[in-house]
Amino acid sequence: MDRLKMQSLDVIGSNIKKIQQLFPNCVTERLGKDGKPELAIDFEKLQAELSNEIIGEGEERYQFTWPDKRAANRLANTPTTMTLRPCREESVNFDHTQNLYIEGDNLDVLKALRETYLGKVKMIYIDPPYNTGNDFVYNDVFAQSRGEFEETSGLFDEEGNQTIDPMQRNTESNGRFHTDWLNMIYPRLKVARDLLSDDGVIFISIDDNEVANLKKICNEIFGESNFVANIIWKHTQQSKNDELHFSRQYNHTLCYSKEKLRLKRFYFDRTDEDNKNYKNPDNDPKGLWRSGDVRSPNYRKTLCYNIIAPNGNIITSPENGWRWSKESFNEKIATGEIKFKDDYSGIIRKIYLSDQPGRTPENLWDDKRFGSTRQAASMIKDLFDGKQVFDTPKPIELIKNMLHLVSRGCDIILDFFSGSATTAHAVMQLNAEDGGNRKFIMVQLPEKIDEKSEAYKAGYKNICEIGKERIRRAGKKIKEDNKDKEGIEKLDIGFRVLKLDSSNMEDVYYTPQEFTMQSLFNENVKADRTGEDLLFQVMLDLGIELSAKIETQQIAGKTVYLVDDNYLVACFDRDVTEAAITEIAKLHPIYFVMRDASAANDNVIDNFEQLFEAYSKDTVRKIL
Repeated sequence: MDRLKMQSLDVIGSNIKKIQQLFPNCVTERLGKDGKPELAIDFEKLQAELSNEIIGEGEERYQFTWPDKRAANRLANTPTTMTLRPCREESVNFDHTQNLYIEGDNLDVLKALRETYLGKVKMIYIDPPYNTGNDFVYNDVFAQSRGEFEETSGLFDEEGNQTIDPMQRNTESNGRFHTDWLNMIYPRLKVARDLLSDDGVIFISIDDNEVANLKKICNEIFGESNFVANIIWKHTQQSKNDELHFSRQYNHTLCYSKEKLRLKRFYFDRTDEDNKNYKNPDNDPKGLWRSGDVRSPNYRKTLCYNIIAPNGNIITSPENGWRWSKESFNEKIATGEIKFKDDYSGIIRKIYLSDQPGRTPENLWDDKRFGSTRQAASMIKDLFDGKQVFDTPKPIELIKNMLHLVSRGCDIILDFFSGSATTAHAVMQLNAEDGGNRKFIMVQLPEKIDEKSEAYKAGYKNICEIGKERIRRAGKKIKEDNKDKEGIEKLDIGFRVLKLDSSNMEDVYYTPQEFTMQSLFNENVKADRTGEDLLFQVMLDLGIELSAKIETQQIAGKTVYLVDDNYLVACFDRDVTEAAITEIAKLHPIYFVMRDASAANDNVIDNFEQLFEAYSKDTVRKIL
């Protein structure tokens, strides 16, 4: 029986093992900081294996760098021991929802999610801090509980009161203005890329302050070839006369894919405006059509030929030739796709409306179709009984259109700067409209709210409270607005609340090599942790989605958790008897997990393995 590792993926260790498989001669051993042997890379040998031409130190080459870039990269690869604790009392429909709302610093959350959701997220949308000098709170020293973070972050004083001007953390007077922002965003995007599916897409909203740097970072992390678009969104109709030079009415949204070659074409649904040029003056049985270009965009000699019309007129070739070979041209004449003009002076190419799956989106998005900041603020105000509880929400139409382009069915949608939870609102709304079952994962730092704000006066102490309440209210309204729609009762408007916290395990923790059956008598779980706390850490460790179905049973007087139809069965009670182990084994789980100090007596320890061998020998048995 093995012990669970109880930490996120060790990316560096994993990469070393991959290199070892390819180039075993490049991997050596050294003594680590703890004095124990560890694997390490001999980079001189690795360079020799990869290239005859090695770039020397100081040699000029194109690169994008900044102070602490190496540290930011190490931060992305460093595993976390932090865990996610469920909070039923703040959740909606906890036992049946497939949606998640996670409170905590998003870097540690992303690391915790990395193995479980590796390659599973279809779309990521984020609206990170724009680095305007007054919106930056991340310092990336988060190997601590939420309370410890609040103490060390500088946002609050010793008594828990918000400090003066808490958001002024990265002003332009700071010599590291861009550096600090880059150090924040780089590791988060690096980890987020791992979560995307091969055909997944990320959308990142940003303004002029950091768009140039963000694009360079994304080119490095996702690959320049996977750049899809820079969408320009006009977020307001109102010009600002108090601006010194230009009134800015737009933001950028950078779009990158995991693997661009795997992307399907993007389409918006066609509108009446899109179809206005399609007519059917000749009663073509294929229906409405418009004329299209008949000229080749590039010169090819084989496409240059004259056409003889039925009346004998000669129609000369365009400069670059026709769009088709002579053989294809004759086929299109026969099918009616190409027809001669009435006077036989030229040809007409028909583009049929029935052949158009949709409209290819432009990268210039206006406020009429995609919403505006004013509309978004008005929606928030309406949801919260006339109170403006959030200052800078995005409109749901903006995100709905992104979702429409890339997501279908049961896709997972992630937003790890979720703010007021617009993305969750958009997911629920689009599911209601098209019958989809998209699942959202919202991640937000529980940043405290200014006591002078309207939100605080309305009873909200941090941004997470606003986000969760918005989802509750938006979900209820969506169902009410669509109450007559077939199947609306199945719409998932719930969410499981999970909160980032330190590991459930005590600081002194056995390594797998040190485990013996006698450790079943040893206690290593923190006293304040529940069975459900332990269950979710186990789910993370085994790569089970945190939205998986969870049931409980009483077996031989002990509480037993059954996850995802017995894929995982876990029991964290003390004094577990042979009778309990026997009945659990008869459930034939793929995994069974129990805690230290769980065995009732020596007989349980002695007979544990034999019982599983007798009733469910293929079950993987683990201990935490």
